[in-house]
Amino acid sequence: MAPSTHTVTNQPPPLAGHDVFTSDRALAEAVERHLAPEVLPEAREELAALGVATGSVQVREWGERANANPPRLRTHDRYGHRIDEVEFDPAWHRLLGRSVGAGLTNAWGRPGGHVRRAAGFLVVSQAEAGHGCPLSMTHAAVPALRAEPELAEVWEPAALSSVYERELRPVAEKPGVLLGMAMTEKQGGSDVRTNTTEARPLAADGEYVLTGHKWFCSAPMSDGFLVLAQAPEGLTCFLVPRVLADGSRNAFALQRLKDKLGNRSNASAEVEFDGTTWARRVGEEGRGLGTVMGAVAATRLDCVLGSAALMRQAVTQAVHHCAHRGAFGGLLVDKPLMRNVLADLALESEAATVLGMRLAAAYDAGTERERALLRIAVPAAKYWVTKRCTPLVAEALECLGGNGYVEESGMPRLLRESPVNSVWEGSGNVQALDVVRVLRTEPAALDALLREVGAARGADHRLDRAIRELLGELADLDGVEARARRLAERLALVLQGALLVRWAPPEVADAFCAARLGGDGGAAFGTLPHTLDLRSLVERARVET
Repeated sequence: MAPSTHTVTNQPPPLAGHDVFTSDRALAEAVERHLAPEVLPEAREELAALGVATGSVQVREWGERANANPPRLRTHDRYGHRIDEVEFDPAWHRLLGRSVGAGLTNAWGRPGGHVRRAAGFLVVSQAEAGHGCPLSMTHAAVPALRAEPELAEVWEPAALSSVYERELRPVAEKPGVLLGMAMTEKQGGSDVRTNTTEARPLAADGEYVLTGHKWFCSAPMSDGFLVLAQAPEGLTCFLVPRVLADGSRNAFALQRLKDKLGNRSNASAEVEFDGTTWARRVGEEGRGLGTVMGAVAATRLDCVLGSAALMRQAVTQAVHHCAHRGAFGGLLVDKPLMRNVLADLALESEAATVLGMRLAAAYDAGTERERALLRIAVPAAKYWVTKRCTPLVAEALECLGGNGYVEESGMPRLLRESPVNSVWEGSGNVQALDVVRVLRTEPAALDALLREVGAARGADHRLDRAIRELLGELADLDGVEARARRLAERLALVLQGALLVRWAPPEVADAFCAARLGGDGGAAFGTLPHTLDLRSLVERARVET
């Protein structure tokens, strides 16, 4: 018999066995809103099945194991042959196989594909965010590959496949492939124009060999990589396969794996191209940036969705804990100050989800106006949503008190993961400057943005005032670089406010406009006006198990 002092009381039950998709009201409503009626039933069924699996004890354990057992680099086999492979825990392969099987690399090949994929990506990232990297890059590589139709004919069907096969073999022999990217170099980072990797043309048209070193190569066990290198006519995009058509390994020397703050289940490597690394040109010589920008935009949106997933999981854990934890004579969730904190966190999470899903819907629409909206809204959303992720997760951790600081709670893993999306695909300054660039050079993008927020004008006086103030800032772009962050932030907040006013329950829109646009909120979470319907915000975020 256990000693009486070890009797466990006042601890919440495990949060497991729930449908991660259906229980997320903001996400489920976005799917209903953005999908055509003929597509919706099938998508709803698929996403609910994915949500149940993601919330299961088994898949949660896979996420924990994949994170606790990081990948290991094997440069040589037992006989001394160079193999340049990365070993992953079996749990990683199970997670990746389930997500590929759910169609999360296939947004381009089915009706409503981007909304369906975005919702699924947001769901599975809550089990373990690291495995989202190869999913994201495979998905994003498709528009770049289409710049070279012969390549796309071979690689696109395999990239869109729902089959995950981990062995490295020629693409023609595989039912499904994953694609990665190796863009940045140690001397330049996001300034890829300073890349020094050299591409030397071979006799065959479109074939080159590469010499150089890439500082970050994500998901190095992928089947092929988009790479930027300096060709005779300038910076150019290339596809570098891991295995050549004859079955031999391409020269792709993995130098080391990065020891990262978070995202530990996913391998990020340095890679060396030795002058014999075979590559196929993608697009025109000298137009590498233009070729990869479609891929960059798609991965930036995944950074928004990935941060929204981390936010949602952190809020779910915080609300669940407080709904079952007693203190000072009652449940924490019923204490006015804790309710304010939870409501504020839930508000931020919903705003991120609604914005990310709206941008996914713009991809599906495919009109020129929607494409113009994406050019300005994606960098603004990437800037703001990823910036809000870390303070939100830290506050959610605090809701669990000391329990949240313990690894077993899962909250430290979420906190370590939370900064990654603000760094990947260009950090904050890069996104803010991209917003400025679009404002200066693409009038259609600003027009699309103003039309989008204008659809909500007249519904809330605080939103209307924020729109007027934004227009005032946009009217004067002199010296704008020094205030580019402020401009990107205001743009993202106004867009979020407009979307919530149009589509969210009144209590959600009211709280957002009051605290985020009306100035009636503090710098920290938990400072919403007490007159708001905070109970409804918390109940909306709550998961029943």
